[in-house]
This record gives sequence, C-alpha cells and structure tokens, in this order.
Amino acid sequence: MRRFILSAITSLLLLSPAMAQKRAKNVILFLADAAGVPTVSAASLHGYGEPLKLYVQSWPHMGLMDTTTASAYVSDSAAGMTAIVTGVKTQSGVISMGPDTERGKKDGRILKTLLEYAEEKGLATGVLTNVSIADATPAACYGHANDRRKQGELFLQIFRPRFGDGPDVVIGAGRKTIWSQAGGEIEAAAQKAGRRIYASLAEVPESERRPIVVSEGEMDVAAAARRALKLLSANRGGYFLMIEWDAHTDNPRQGLDNLVRFDRLIREIASQVNLNDTLLVFTADHSFELRITGGRRGVPLLEGLDEWMASHSPKDEIRIPALRVGHSHTGEEVLIAAMGAGAERVRGYMPNTRVFDIIMQAWGWRPEPR
Repeated sequence: MRRFILSAITSLLLLSPAMAQKRAKNVILFLADAAGVPTVSAASLHGYGEPLKLYVQSWPHMGLMDTTTASAYVSDSAAGMTAIVTGVKTQSGVISMGPDTERGKKDGRILKTLLEYAEEKGLATGVLTNVSIADATPAACYGHANDRRKQGELFLQIFRPRFGDGPDVVIGAGRKTIWSQAGGEIEAAAQKAGRRIYASLAEVPESERRPIVVSEGEMDVAAAARRALKLLSANRGGYFLMIEWDAHTDNPRQGLDNLVRFDRLIREIASQVNLNDTLLVFTADHSFELRITGGRRGVPLLEGLDEWMASHSPKDEIRIPALRVGHSHTGEEVLIAAMGAGAERVRGYMPNTRVFDIIMQAWGWRPEPR
C-alpha cells in the first residue's frame, strides 16, 4: 500500500506541469509587422531612452522565431503570416495556400487558418490593422489567394468565407486600392451577406455587432482595438483577435513611434483581459534592416535623422550616429513573447509554424491533417 501511495504521489508530481496549464478561451495575436529584435530594442531606446523598457520585453515567456519561407531565407508578410496562422510554410507573396502554389499563376491547397478554426468552433473573430485590411498580414487570417496583390479578391472573401460565416469585426484602411480592384462587386457581396461597410470608425453605430470598417487613410488602432474587444468579449464562447501595427523602419521615426504606441496599447489590453483564460502572443512576421551601431545614454536615438533625410535620397541607406537603416526585409529570427493561458509553451528557438500549434494547443483543439 505504501509503495502504491508513493507511486501515486510521484505520478501526480510528474503530471503537475500539464495539470497547471490553463486552457485559453480567448486569444489575441499582436503582430508588429517587420519588428525584428533590433527594431524592438531600438523602440525601447527611442521611446524611453533606456533598454528593456517596452512592456512586451517584460513578459515571462519568450523565444526566438525563425521566419524563413518554404524556399527562401527572407520572408515577406504573406508567407510569414501564412506560416503563423496555418502552421505551414509557403512561398513569398502567397496568402494561406500551400507551398505548391505558383504566385500569380496557380492556386495551391487551401490552408485553414486560426481564425477559420475559431469560426467553426463558434468563437467571435476579429482582424484589425493600421494598413490595408486586405494587405498580406490581415488577409492571411481570413482569405486565400495565389498573390497578395489581389486585394479586391481577398476582401470579397470576408463575405464568401470557406469556413464559418467570416470575421465578425474587420477594421482597417485600404479603401482606394480594394475598391479599384473589386469595383461594384463589393456592395453586392456585402448586401447579400447582410453586412454593411463603413468608411470610418466614427460612422459605426452602437447597435452594430459585426462592423466592417475600411477607411481611406490610416486607422486609429487603439480606438479600433477598444471597440473590437468590447464587441468580441460579449461572446460567451470566447474570441480570436489579430491586431497588426506596421513597424517597418524605412522611415525610422514613424516605424519606431508605431512600435512604442503599439506596446502601450498592448499594456492597456493586458490590464483589461482575464489572463486566466486569455492568451496574448506578440511577434513579427519578419525582421528588417535596422542596426544599432552607436549612440549613448542621454542622447536621442534618432539624433541627426532629420538632417540626413533632408540631404539624401529616400533610397539611400540611412546612417546616423546611433543607427544604420536599410530598406529590406532580413532573415534572422524575431522575438515571440506570450503571457496568459497557454503562454508557457513559448520558449527557446522555434519555427514560425509553431505559433499555430501553440495557439491550437492553448485552445485544446486538434488541427485537421495538413
């Protein structure tokens, strides 16, 4: 009997890490487009004058994530986000289709996304961004295309979803590009689906439960996120929300400002959700050509930038005392950080496809064969 009791206690102790894992009801994926590790470091120095001051840098669970595509070392947002939300690496320029896709020529196999799994399970879903809502990162959540440039075709898939009834909350920019490609099909598709498209967040009435907002200019991400969370959290079954904020540093001040503001929004959201049943994940789809090559405490990180930009071509590599900034994506690993239910699965080096598995496991779901 004593041996049996000791064996039972030992078994319980061995099982305790698994038993301690909490299942997620809600998932929020924060995607800082092009925010590689150097950009994250630079954003802290730019915003606070010190390293390690961003909120996401304090999260308890972190790792480094590979961003290669099915065939190349350097990814674009289409292949990068497809890997994150489907668990399958594909070709650059391809939106949630398999590596057998020929960009712009031939469709590959359709890859079911995290948002689409959530739709089928009865969760409320949302996608929002400060750039075009049919650009690569948001479109990879709800659409499928052999070329990311087909923004009109991708946007129409909101009303003609392959799985579920389409994302519930859709907020972003890109109205001119999307309408120029899809023309009169958009209003007809929206009307058939019983959805209305608004030109600004301010136009959305309080009674609207499934808003689609497509603005002409940039979207106020913070205001959009607050509205989206209010709507999605009303669903008792849980929700999935992807929030993108562009952090490309072709213009270093704009890119770093965006990341600092995004980090503040993430802090705000984290303080409002229940981390016992909500998983927060922060990462990037790929890195960018920014390096901290100098600088010192007490001196602004971007000292000399205005003078440099006034006297050089926008195509030139930026060289100021603290930074060297090019204009290309790069292939090194990016930060992935997590907190909340299921966050303990984020650790060490991992492929970008692992994010899909982490989120599915946090929900307690098994993916279909891919």
